[in-house]
Order: sequence, then C-alpha cells, then structure tokens
Amino acid sequence: MTEAFANRYFRAAVLYALIGMIWGIAMGVSRDHSTYPAHAHLLLLGWVSMALYGAVYRLCPKAAEGAVPRAQFWLAQVGLIVMIPGVALVHSGHAGEPLAIAGALVTILAMALFGFTVWRGTVT
Repeated sequence: MTEAFANRYFRAAVLYALIGMIWGIAMGVSRDHSTYPAHAHLLLLGWVSMALYGAVYRLCPKAAEGAVPRAQFWLAQVGLIVMIPGVALVHSGHAGEPLAIAGALVTILAMALFGFTVWRGTVT
C-alpha cells in the first residue's frame, strides 16, 4: 500500500514537470515571461515537492500510514492547483490575489500535515 501511495506523488510530480516545461517553452516562444513566478512555483511545488513527498513516504513507510497522509496528498494537489493560476494572474496584471492566497494557505497546511506524518513516522 505504501509503495502505491508514494507512486501517486511520483505520477503527480511528472505531470506537473511536463506542464511546467511546456509552459516554459510557451513563454520562450511568445517572449512573454510575465508569468515566470507561477511557472517557478509550479516546478518547485509541483515537480520537486511532490517527488520529495513520494520519496519520503517510500523511504519511511510508517509515515504513510493512516488517513492523515491521504488528506495531505489531496490538500497538496488542491493547494497547488489553486495557487498557480492565482500567481500567474497576479504577475500578468490581473486580480489573482485571492486564489494565490487561498492556494498558499492550503499548501502550507499540506506541508504542516506532511511534517506531522514525518515526525510521527520516524520516531524510533
């Protein structure tokens, strides 16, 4: 079960990496780099954080046990999916602050839950 759970993160990470790379190419082609902060957030939180979440849960299977890691997975996805368009809107001159703030708060909650699962799952 733990391996399958970690694989969810790895799959999400690859999806976000591909989206981020395509976005980067589109910015380069259009020569409009106004949304690069959102692009960077997508790659760091989507590709890097999701891959690290998966790696930790794979390496520390006890941390992946129970309902909290499952809630953390969904909060991390929702936070990212809400925050990235908000950041993109803000940096392209539109009113995206509410989305960016809401997504950031959900993302922070997801990280706090991750911290909880790691502490709980790595007690010796």
